[in-house]
Amino acid sequence: MEDKDFGLNDIVEMKKPHPCGENRWKIIRMGMDIRIKCTGCSHSVMIPRRDFERKLKKVLVKHEEPTS
Repeated sequence: MEDKDFGLNDIVEMKKPHPCGENRWKIIRMGMDIRIKCTGCSHSVMIPRRDFERKLKKVLVKHEEPTS
């Protein structure tokens, strides 16, 4: 799936919203585990990449790398 292409600092939407009511997450760390931060309350969660890929709904904002 093309819309499951995500990277560092992207804003993503998960299948279930955060208990604070927000459903926008920023990817702040990538590796075997992925850390995402809620854009509403700034709570961060680390989840295994496999679980993240399964729970990801779509990428809302793609982070643009600065071109030099």
